[in-house]
Amino acid sequence: MLRIPVLAALLSLACCGAAAGVPQPGTAVDQTASPTPAGCLTPPPVAPGETATQTLTSGGQQRSYLVHVPASYRNTELTPLILAFHGSGESDTQIESYSDLSALDAIVLYPEGTTGTNGETSWEGAPYSSGADDVRFVEDLLDRTQQQFCVDRGRIYATGKSNGGGFTALLACQLPRRIAAFAPVAGAYYPETTQGCRTSPPVPMLEFHGTADPVIHYDGGTSHGEQYPSITQWLGTWTEKDQCPAGSRRSIGSDVVEFAWTPCAQGTEVTHYQVTGGGHTWPGAVAPSGPGHTTQTISATAVMWDFFTRHPLNRPTGPGGR
Repeated sequence: MLRIPVLAALLSLACCGAAAGVPQPGTAVDQTASPTPAGCLTPPPVAPGETATQTLTSGGQQRSYLVHVPASYRNTELTPLILAFHGSGESDTQIESYSDLSALDAIVLYPEGTTGTNGETSWEGAPYSSGADDVRFVEDLLDRTQQQFCVDRGRIYATGKSNGGGFTALLACQLPRRIAAFAPVAGAYYPETTQGCRTSPPVPMLEFHGTADPVIHYDGGTSHGEQYPSITQWLGTWTEKDQCPAGSRRSIGSDVVEFAWTPCAQGTEVTHYQVTGGGHTWPGAVAPSGPGHTTQTISATAVMWDFFTRHPLNRPTGPGGR
């Protein structure tokens, strides 16, 4: 459980300062503490236990998203938040259905992409994206959600599949001071997904990929006229960026291998789950998630939730979260 009483969290921040990191659970509630964060102590627009469609205007466009509120939600307790981005041609309802992220004790946002040049929903960073400023959309979406719900700003996380996974990697470079940790699945890591990476700080990164992925090949390739790296190359850029030590290797069942590099700079880590024979799918999916084999040896959702809980935000924040 990551629930933290609002006033206790504020007391912790007042005591130790923002640089000391995220407030810890268990601090005694102080009824005289400073004003609560926006969104706390106000009625939520979506009832606990429900998923609802919401809209907002970002960059001059009306954008749509789903928000799921956990049944245990209380507007007196800071609640973690997860952003989940669907793949190209998918929808917000699809990624909610196969990922089972809504079963977690967190507010989950499922944003909807815009129609790209390939005629399908897409996200910034892909060669077929619509040109919409999706990073700005995420910032606007977080601003809105933090006004409406009691969000723990130190425990905001991002995941996504395929094109949504590539966009998750882009966010790791664009919004590292607002999003604590990242977990792309079967990610499409086109060159545009590295914008801002050279100067951005280290971040915790968790990645899942099947060795038989027929869409985004494990060994790299070309798609929509652009080359994308092998997963080994892509991981190498992140272990170098995060200044990680030599990695470890661990077999899980008969078809999953975990590669982990830790501890890396600023308490980060890079971890990769290689699914032998895995397709363009979400490990442990509870509904169809793409072509090829879906392993049930691990649940990407369960693994990333454990990863997220280990990595609250401890990087300094800045204007706009960048």
